[in-house]
Order: sequence, then C-alpha cells, then structure tokens
Amino acid sequence: MVDALQESNILPAMNEAQTASHILMIRPVRFAGNVQTAASNRFQQLNDGEPVDAAQAAALREFDTLAERLRLAGVVVHVVDDTSEPHTPDALFPNNWVSFHADGTVVLYPMLAPNRRLERRLDIIETLDREHGFHVSRTIDLTHREAEEKFLEGTGSLVLDRRHRIAYACLSPRTDMDVLGEFAQRLDYEIVAFDAFDAGGAPIYHTNVLMSVGEHFAAVCSACIEPSRREAVIRLLESSGRVIVDLSMAQMQNFAGNMLELRTRLGSPVIAMSECARNSLDASQLAALTARGERIVSADIPTIERLGGGSVRCMIAEVHLPERK
Repeated sequence: MVDALQESNILPAMNEAQTASHILMIRPVRFAGNVQTAASNRFQQLNDGEPVDAAQAAALREFDTLAERLRLAGVVVHVVDDTSEPHTPDALFPNNWVSFHADGTVVLYPMLAPNRRLERRLDIIETLDREHGFHVSRTIDLTHREAEEKFLEGTGSLVLDRRHRIAYACLSPRTDMDVLGEFAQRLDYEIVAFDAFDAGGAPIYHTNVLMSVGEHFAAVCSACIEPSRREAVIRLLESSGRVIVDLSMAQMQNFAGNMLELRTRLGSPVIAMSECARNSLDASQLAALTARGERIVSADIPTIERLGGGSVRCMIAEVHLPERK
C-alpha cells in the first residue's frame, strides 16, 4: 500500500479512462429505509411511522427523473428493474456490490448488512455481456470475506483514480484494511487509506460521501480527514494534476462529495449530483467544477437521500467494460 507522504511530483498515467459513458442503474421496486445499515450510516434519517408505499413511490419518481436527465445529457443509461423478492430496500445503490473495469474485470464485494448481500445479481452481469455488447473476461469475487466479518463496499468504500491506479479509502465498519489489501493485489492498485470523521466525531461510513475524483478535479472535504493524513492526501490528489475543490462539513452533509463525473457518448464531460448537493456549492466551487466545459446534471432526490443515506453517486455503477467489436 502506498504512503501518500511518499508520492512523486508527477504520477504515471495508465490507459484506463477516468470517466464512463455507460452506467448501470437499478430501478427501485420496494425502496425503504434500511434498519440494518442505520447504525453505521449517520446520513440516514429513518422515520418509523413513514408509510412504505409512499417512500417507494417518491423514490421511484426521483430515480426516473435522474435517469432521464442523464439520458438527455447524452450518457448511456442501462436501467434494470429490482425484483420484489427478496426484499432489497437499498437495491438502487448498485455501486456497493459491483464494479466494472476496462480490462473486462468485474469485482463483487462483501457488504456489511445481510439484506444488502441479496442485491448481488449475476444475471445483470450476464445481460451486460450477452445483450448489451460488453466483454467480461474475469470476475473477482471478494464476498468470501463476509464470513470473516470483513467488508469492502465497492466504489462506496473506494474512490478510484483509474488513470493512476490509486484507490482512496476511509476506514470504517464497511471498509476493512485486509480486504483493501486483497483488492489492491488482485487489481494492481495502490491504496491510500485514512480515517475520516463527521462533525460529531463518528467515522464516515463511505469514502464516496467525502470525496469525488474526476478527470480534472477532486472534490474533497479535507476537514473530515484525520489531521496526520490530511495534507498528504491533498498533495497526492494535486500531484495527479487535479484542481482541488475543498468542501465544508456542511456541504459534505448535503452530499456535495457524492458527485460523479461521467461523459456522454460523444465524450463531453458531465458531472452528476443531487439538487441538494448543487445548491450547497458556492459560485467559485461551481466555476472550478465547470472550468473545462463540464456540464452539471442534477436531480432532486430528497427521499432517497434521507432514507437511503446516499445520493447520486451511490445510485450509479459505471460500466468501464470493453465493448465487443
């Protein structure tokens, strides 16, 4: 694992693109606040008296609006419906159980909540391979770690600099150092691990709520990162040639760190985020994010954010798989 204090001034670039033009999204069928995840996710706001049907109806509207806006912006959106059984209240967050890579690798991840493990669906991967023209060359299955009570929740736990093969990860009950080491070895990544805490001193459950690495920017709530690692993490991000957009604790709490840069079929950059996140950013931050012509695409998803404790980035699994000739 790499020590961020020892980075070189210029990091070597690899041949994997940082952003994807194809994405996978799972349309909710029985969305609800998940009591099995609430203990480690301070972003969730559960209401025992809230009607389940109302939550599902609202989440479905929010999901469809986001998916349509991304399509209209030129991103290729592959939508798969969730199944009613088994009940998977968080199924619309697929980035926690799977990631797709440019060499044809698919990674399956160990997840903390037992009902989230039911979200893993090999039929989705087979559909991408057989029906949508993508090539899957190998599958790396890390789910055996669940038997050891060790977890790594996909690109929630991992924020990937795909060009330089660096994975940023804040440690938490959902992000285990041993599994990080296995991921690094199997996929030839360097790991930059650190502790991160919210304003109340609680560990932040996923790295992707405090930072996002795009093509030319890195949005990060540096105040969350433990002081002994903070400067080193920022310096490593800067050494990759990215402009740092520093987020406040309040902006992180409004899911500003949970943005994701994508690209259209024609290669134009698109930054996806929620309306809550966008409204929390100031003019200078928005200018930094869009300095190279990036277009911001946002949607209002208050039900998903409140009950799910995740935002737009969590709803998207980027499909970096190679397309068949």
